[in-house]
Amino acid sequence: CAEFSTRSTCSSSCPVLECWFVQEKAGRGGGLTAATSQEKSLLHIRTDAHSRSAGSQKVPADINPDRVYFVTDPAATLCHSSLNPPRGSVNKPQCEINPFLPQPSSLKWAAPLTDSALSPVYLQADWFSTSYQGLKKQLTVSSITRAPTASKEHDVILTVSSKTVSVKARLGEPVLLDCNFWVDPTSPLSGSGFAVEWRYQFRGDGRLVLAYDGKTDRLADAQEEGATLDFESLHEKGNASLILQEAKVRHSGLYICTTYLPYLVAQVAMELEIVEPPSLSIYPSPLPLAVPGQTLTVQCEASGFAPLSLELSWELKGADGSSRPLGSGSISGHKQAWDGTYSQTTRLELDTTALDLGRGGELICVAAHLGGTRQASVTLNVIGFSAPSIEDSMAMVGVALVLYGLIKFVSWTVTSSGSKYSRNIVN
Repeated sequence: CAEFSTRSTCSSSCPVLECWFVQEKAGRGGGLTAATSQEKSLLHIRTDAHSRSAGSQKVPADINPDRVYFVTDPAATLCHSSLNPPRGSVNKPQCEINPFLPQPSSLKWAAPLTDSALSPVYLQADWFSTSYQGLKKQLTVSSITRAPTASKEHDVILTVSSKTVSVKARLGEPVLLDCNFWVDPTSPLSGSGFAVEWRYQFRGDGRLVLAYDGKTDRLADAQEEGATLDFESLHEKGNASLILQEAKVRHSGLYICTTYLPYLVAQVAMELEIVEPPSLSIYPSPLPLAVPGQTLTVQCEASGFAPLSLELSWELKGADGSSRPLGSGSISGHKQAWDGTYSQTTRLELDTTALDLGRGGELICVAAHLGGTRQASVTLNVIGFSAPSIEDSMAMVGVALVLYGLIKFVSWTVTSSGSKYSRNIVN
């Protein structure tokens, strides 16, 4: 069994989790927000309430023995490896436990769950809501646990989990945001129906993406286009994953998956980022021939990218294969297209003399983006350069030899014709 920390061990494959116990302070309030207190607690996770107890282990000095709990999770959701790092690991999962008050929901897709308006005796117990964040964003879990009053033995009644804590997707691709829930089949609340809700938030704005009443098999009217669930898998396996049929830039943001049972609710959140690298175009293309002393203006446009952050630069690759940077040029502001993607332009002023461009080479526009680095290139030719290449020198020698031979031939022809004319006069 892997161990959660150097402090504690476990008798199964489940962890012992250090967790912050957070609750409102008892006593007088007075502010808009109630004061809270937090203290360290220890959660011994197990899948069987009758498994060997870890109670004999020594409680760490900085943890109150009253804050040591034994949590039974028959579904083993809390026994995921990301919640159970090796001994001595510096990084640890995040965990927070809060007292929870069961109550009916007023939302129209969850209200039918408590139509009877009767609170079962089963609810007369201590209830807790606990959130878990696994290492490396592999898992996020929210659980509702029940304990007999003043007991340290907690039973998991509901878990909602996701393995897509942070997702990146390309434009136009289908996206799956994972969300699964489990309900203790021995609980009186099991089989009484459920409801699932997906909400979206981004920079303070929010909207309902999809809501489904599993008891009456109805979808809320405010369903976002292109968003759906696998309803068969939802009823059979508790698979509440959201399917976005075609990723768009506006889909980037925070998604919250909430599951409702009668009187209980749990939710998990995940980030979706639509990442699309830019397409590059260089103008003019091809470049006109340049001569020493001439200033040549070249533009490179990056278009169709998201998110906004982009770095543009120029390079020149010489005939010998060496590259040198030419800077970023003059960068324009961003423009946003109808589909939410962005475009940006860089303009480069090439002084063929001041920049010592030699005979030219390959001019390259480079765009560094979250979606990857992209390049576009165009050939730059500088003519009339003062230091000709070996090939040019050989060509010039060849031309000179031809001209020399032609001059000699013409001279010989003229001389020969003059001699014949002189002899004719003498005769």
